[in-house]
Amino acid sequence: MKFPHRRQFLHLAAGAAALPAVSRIARAQGYPTRPVRIVVGFPPGGASDITARLMGQWLSEPLGQPFVIENRPGAGSNIATEAVVRSPPDGFTLLLTVSPHAINATLYDRLPYNFLRDIAPVAGILRSPYVMEINLAVPASTVPEFYSLCQGQSGQDQHGINRHR
Repeated sequence: MKFPHRRQFLHLAAGAAALPAVSRIARAQGYPTRPVRIVVGFPPGGASDITARLMGQWLSEPLGQPFVIENRPGAGSNIATEAVVRSPPDGFTLLLTVSPHAINATLYDRLPYNFLRDIAPVAGILRSPYVMEINLAVPASTVPEFYSLCQGQSGQDQHGINRHR
């Protein structure tokens, strides 16, 4: 086994001794250092707003900074999303995303942002089940049966009137 030269050993020892002091100096600032905005794309009082307010309160207590809820309703939440995309990417502007955000990415041809590229997920907050309900008179009891029924009646409403021209 070959031992390092004395000079190399002294450099390694000095570096190892200085490492704890340097790591304290180079430590990142705590987050957050100022208030954080949570932008919600729907009006106050709805499920998204209530979720954001509860989450903001829960986060502000241990982190020591206020989380301000900003409601930016309109355009199916596109106004709020664009505001967050245009804000500085510093982590102090968050967007509460819900299913319309995914829908808008495919529904609108020209959005001023690319949702998948411009928004990064941080955490899942809650899950909500979806339920599909139909009238008992409709001859379908599963989603595939309902889909097949719709395929057979494409372009006609419940009275057999063709609504697509």
